[in-house]
Amino acid sequence: MADSSGATGTPTANGPSASRPSTRAQVDAPARRSSWRAQMEQARRTWYLLRQNTLAMVGLGLLLLLLVVAIGSFFYPGPSDSMTLYCGSYLSTATNCVKVCTYVAGQPSPGAGCYVVSSFEKSLVPPTFTLSPLSIGPLPLGSLATVPASGLFYNLATGLIKGAPWSLGISVTIVGSGALIGLLLGAIAGFHGGLLDEVIMRLTDIFLSIPGLLLVLVLLAVLSTALGNGLSFVGRVGVLVGAFVVTWWPVYTRVVRGQALVVREQKYVEAARAGGAPNRRILRKHIIPNVMYPVLVQLSLDVGTVPLLIGVIVFLGFPIWPSTPFPEWGTLSAIAVQNLETFVLDCATPGVACTFPWWQILFPGLTVFLFAISVNFFADGLRDALDPRLRR
Repeated sequence: MADSSGATGTPTANGPSASRPSTRAQVDAPARRSSWRAQMEQARRTWYLLRQNTLAMVGLGLLLLLLVVAIGSFFYPGPSDSMTLYCGSYLSTATNCVKVCTYVAGQPSPGAGCYVVSSFEKSLVPPTFTLSPLSIGPLPLGSLATVPASGLFYNLATGLIKGAPWSLGISVTIVGSGALIGLLLGAIAGFHGGLLDEVIMRLTDIFLSIPGLLLVLVLLAVLSTALGNGLSFVGRVGVLVGAFVVTWWPVYTRVVRGQALVVREQKYVEAARAGGAPNRRILRKHIIPNVMYPVLVQLSLDVGTVPLLIGVIVFLGFPIWPSTPFPEWGTLSAIAVQNLETFVLDCATPGVACTFPWWQILFPGLTVFLFAISVNFFADGLRDALDPRLRR
């Protein structure tokens, strides 16, 4: 009786049911390995196509260079949230600064590590690669002067190096967050349609009808006032990023929604619906991957504009940083442009000797330009490499 119950009753631990998990694992393992090989093959194919695009590789190289500078800035001497104030020894009596040996043009140098300046504008140190024996280091990109006749200035090279993580991090955070929000809202609106589409798109139209920079300024003013003067530095940066993100997502929502309207009518989406796939899976597997290409294009155009917009806010006199000047690329460019009027008026006055500080405008502007063009080149090449119509 015991034997018959063992044969016909519930299977024992050594019976068929115990072997099912291992059987499923054995069946699923080759499928997972096959999927992994397919993904690796696709990645290799994408990298191969990307390497064939010269401009994309140039953009990737510039981005890697800027990334190395951003990482290296943490090991570079000096604070990361302010710039050290220097004062030239030539006719400068300031005490709240680091002394630097300067001498007037036309006179012999007092010694190694001294910088030549104009007798009228004692803060303008042109680019030099002369190494200083002092701990402050050289001025390879020249000085950044706020008041040319005061003898007080900042190291422009240090500002650009320390500004790399701020500019890169803030730009990627703002554009990435706006693109992610716009991608999700646009895909949902275009795929579902109906009332949900109307609500999302009318909200998008409201935000698009307001000038973006004006909305950022209003949000910064309102949030800064509401949160009070006790707002920490991290809080200031968070308010700045949040204000930009609010104005950034509508453009991506409209672009993605138009693309999603086209993708949802494709045969493979209809086949997924007929196969009983839920809407969540269709959005994740079919809609979103096929609307990414215009997002990459728009993203490449937007990332480089963030430092410029921050520079515009600083130029208008809005206090968004705890110190002036703050080591951020757009801010340094804004300070250089603010001082441009003084230099132009001096050089336009007959009989007045002047020095035009071209380096203060060139190097911050060139840095922002290289950042913008590198993202543009790389994103265009990546879009072409990921486009299945161009991979054939």
